[in-house]
This record gives sequence, C-alpha cells and structure tokens, in this order.
Amino acid sequence: MKKDKIFIACDTKDTKKVREIIKKSKNSKLIIGYKFGLEFLNSKNGRNFISKLKNKITFGDYKFSDIPNTCASAVKSVSDLKLNYLTIHISSGLEALKAAKKVSGKTNLVGVTILTSLDNKSLKEIGFDKKVEKIILHQAKLANKAKLDAIVCSPKEVNIVRKVFKKEIITPGIRFDSNADDQKRILTPKQAYKNGSDWLVIGRPLTKGNIKKNIQNLISHLK
Repeated sequence: MKKDKIFIACDTKDTKKVREIIKKSKNSKLIIGYKFGLEFLNSKNGRNFISKLKNKITFGDYKFSDIPNTCASAVKSVSDLKLNYLTIHISSGLEALKAAKKVSGKTNLVGVTILTSLDNKSLKEIGFDKKVEKIILHQAKLANKAKLDAIVCSPKEVNIVRKVFKKEIITPGIRFDSNADDQKRILTPKQAYKNGSDWLVIGRPLTKGNIKKNIQNLISHLK
C-alpha cells in the first residue's frame, strides 16, 4: 500500500524541540521528512545539527534568490549537508535556475512558485498585474525548462502545475480546519492529496501541542 508523504516543518531555532519533533513523529503509516526553514538554518546550532542528522529525509528551505553565479555558489556552499531537497525561487530567472541545477548533484532542486501567504491582492500590491494561477503556470513552465526536480506550490494550484510539470509537487498551506494563520491559499490534507500533491508540508498543526496525538489525528484524517 502506498504511503502518504509528509514534510514536517521544523519552524524553530531550538535543536531540542527539533529532536522532540523527530522522535515523536516516528510511525509506520507515513513517509516523513523534515523541512528546515531560514529560522533554523540561520541559527547558531542549526547547520551543525543537520550535518549530523542521519537516515532522515531532509529539506533545506533556503529559498535562494539571486543572480545565477550567486545561486550556484550558494547551492555549492551547502552541499556538505547532503540535503535531499533544496529550494530556489523560480522568480530568480531561467539562467539562475539552470546554474543552480548544474551544481546541485544528488540533491533535488525545488522551484518555489508564489508563496502561499500571498493572494491576488498581495500580488497587486507588489506590482504584478496577473492573477496567481497565470503566474504559477508560467513559473511551472520555467521550472520544467530548467529541469528542476520538484515544485513548491499551494495545493490549490497543483492541477495547473501538473499540466506542464510531471515531477514531484510539494504543497505547503495545509490546515486541518479553517484556521489559516498567516497562509492565504490553503486546503486540508485530504483535499491536497486529491488534487495530486506528492508531498504535504505541515508545520504548526503537527508541532504545536501533543505531536504524537497530532500525527494520529492526521492519519485518521487521511483515511
């Protein structure tokens, strides 16, 4: 039986908390990886912690965004961490994506589309005149052209991305209920998988409170 795949977002700089998340999330029903964002990656002990983490699926959510040479250099600078997944903003442009992909080695290079904290109103404020869906479709085509290994998008846009990108799709913006926190474009785990997500990224709904109970709640939700 195919197991559902989850990245748990370890949004903290506390290595003790991360150890607790890893220990208490162990189970045989799900394939679980651990996503480390900028808070942990830029903390004093974060990089050292990841370098010593063995036999876990690791996701370095650096969201690199810069000129091609800098993006490639940044990817090379974290190669010692042997991350399974590493993110770069698709908005960095085709040449930057290609340069980063060229040096990514065995690490899956993941293109980030429009952040799930943004909606059409937010995009208009930034200066975009197209709607979220149109921009993400365009970005997915760019990711495909650059031969990226995966894409991050909201679960609401998986159907759009899948039309032009056939590799893994990773979706944050997952909530068990209508409590969106700072996210704008959200779905439940079941809805996200139904839309075609390969991996779900879930943070606070799993890591706040009783982790074991939250994991069981997720498994029950997916039945």
